[in-house]
Amino acid sequence: MAKLKANAVKSAKKIKLLAFDVDGVMTDGSVTYDENGVEYKTFNVKDGHGLVRMVKSGFITAIITARNNGTVAHRAKNLNITEVYQGRQYKLPALEEIMAKYNLSYENVSYMGDDLPDICILEKVGLSCCPNDAVEEVKRICKFKSSLNGGRGAVRELCDFILDSQGIEKIAQVSEGSK
Repeated sequence: MAKLKANAVKSAKKIKLLAFDVDGVMTDGSVTYDENGVEYKTFNVKDGHGLVRMVKSGFITAIITARNNGTVAHRAKNLNITEVYQGRQYKLPALEEIMAKYNLSYENVSYMGDDLPDICILEKVGLSCCPNDAVEEVKRICKFKSSLNGGRGAVRELCDFILDSQGIEKIAQVSEGSK
């Protein structure tokens, strides 16, 4: 266990880009529809605070999701997420576009995913991450496994881990949506 943690810290020191799936990572994976078929998602404010801190600390943040939802776009705007790719059935090309834009290699990337469509990215990035309630196939390949479930603080735990690993002071006076 200590070796796994040491490997994760070593990888976290090289991270410049944090990318995330949405359903099951930034949310608990539940999808709610109203009587008109409008889809709603619930996000965790602590996760949001962690993401705002990463942006304020100079990290590139990204969302790459297969679904297309206005709630995700609104959330990303509130948190000043750097890159948002929705409606991407194949996530790896989206990540590679972002990496090319910022001249990054896989070792500079952290990605948090929870299910089988995320494995193509998780196998390549420098810091592969998942929430506690990810599927077993994902858990087996991740260097960082949050102690918290998706939508319940897993994103925040990862943000804190990377900041701590890089010796970056946590910015206390930041709130969601602050610019």
